[in-house]
Amino acid sequence: MSDTDKYVSPLSERYASYEMQHIFSQDKKFRTWRRLWIALAEAEKELGLEITDEQIEELKAHKDDINYEVARAREKEVRHDVMSHVYAYGVQCPKAAGIIHLGATSCYVGDNTDIIIMNEALLLIKKKLINVIDKLAKFAASYKDMPTLAFTHFQPAQPTTVGKRATLWLQDFLMDLSDLEYVQGSLKLLGSKGTTGTQASFLELFEGDMTKVDAIDDIIAKKMGFDSCYPVSGQTYSRKVDTRVLNVLAGIASSAHKMSNDIRLLQHLKEIEEPFEKSQIGSSAMAYKRNPMRSERIASLSRYVMIDALNPAITASVQWFERTLDDSANKRLSIPEGFLATDGILDLCINVTDGLVVNDKVIYKRLLSELPFMATENIMMDSVKKGGNRQDLHEMIRKLSMEAGKHIKKDGLENDLLQMIADAPIFNVTLDELKQNLNPANYIGCAPHQVDRFIENDVKPVLEKNKELLGVEAEINV
Repeated sequence: MSDTDKYVSPLSERYASYEMQHIFSQDKKFRTWRRLWIALAEAEKELGLEITDEQIEELKAHKDDINYEVARAREKEVRHDVMSHVYAYGVQCPKAAGIIHLGATSCYVGDNTDIIIMNEALLLIKKKLINVIDKLAKFAASYKDMPTLAFTHFQPAQPTTVGKRATLWLQDFLMDLSDLEYVQGSLKLLGSKGTTGTQASFLELFEGDMTKVDAIDDIIAKKMGFDSCYPVSGQTYSRKVDTRVLNVLAGIASSAHKMSNDIRLLQHLKEIEEPFEKSQIGSSAMAYKRNPMRSERIASLSRYVMIDALNPAITASVQWFERTLDDSANKRLSIPEGFLATDGILDLCINVTDGLVVNDKVIYKRLLSELPFMATENIMMDSVKKGGNRQDLHEMIRKLSMEAGKHIKKDGLENDLLQMIADAPIFNVTLDELKQNLNPANYIGCAPHQVDRFIENDVKPVLEKNKELLGVEAEINV
């Protein structure tokens, strides 16, 4: 059987990086199991059990050369993955075979490994998220002064700037980073809690010495690079942890989806476009097309991640008492694939934000086509200063605006509102004077200042704090 005659996940084939795939690989999982067995043996030895340095050194000597064939053959007999790997490890380490997994239950390696792997995966997600933030900040700063037509309800509204709009995307990603850091900072190991979380087996091993039972979890946590373990558990850590982690991923997906939708709409308007390679084909039938393929893929994968976050939420809600096993198959799918999809999303975001094409002349032309409507309030105020009646002027502008809108939408003509205002004696103004009001920079308010302030006060401190994570470039597969 080859890869071409069986199902292969698109997440591994097309979307996720090798780095993220390796974190969730079988090799990574089983090597972590062995590290945990070593940590357990060392902790038990330090607390007085009869475990020798020779046994521990034997375990360390074979922590990475996993004898998969032995484990697979054993699993066919016993139908238990953990005990199969305990056996296989013991075959390689005959002197230590009797103390491997001493006092532990399967969740000691399974659940602790899940936390360790999620923590490492969150580090990679954070690294890529920081680089999206960095590239968006540079884009926002570069275009902070460029006026563009803003939209509410996707209807023309007061102008903003290209850079200011990008800060809206950027702020969402900063919120996601804050959530990620909070959740990651709260991760703890399960430790070694036993079959129902009471640590009864360890109380037996340590002959009723509660101080040693209390100490073992902290020792294991430190050896595995964590500050502590969850203080209480059933057989497993609370599946609420998985819910919190995938909610972080769903938040990133939501932010990426919103940004990608905006870019798709802007590409339709021909104002801003995602990168388009020299030999890229936009459509098999329509050779002229430049479809926003990357942004569409961001949206597509993001919807998957947002829905995937329901899996651990539902799983957490139906865990019976101290343990049930209907979490296992779901966790094996929902957590790795949520991370792999988010990894692919962020690679796409890095690629897109690093190469956005800004068509300034199209932006300027569209803005000018709508600007006469937006200039009417200033025109009205200037006419009042010349002695006009505000209510009469307002009514006339309303009528002329409706007429100009009809000319544009019904008759297909250019916006002639300014000419009609100049022709109306009530305004006492010439066309040249009116055109002086059409400088787009007069209508963008505090947008450039807001961009500068936001980047200086909110973005730069984050980038400085995480500067060692910068410099990621993303390679996009078809």
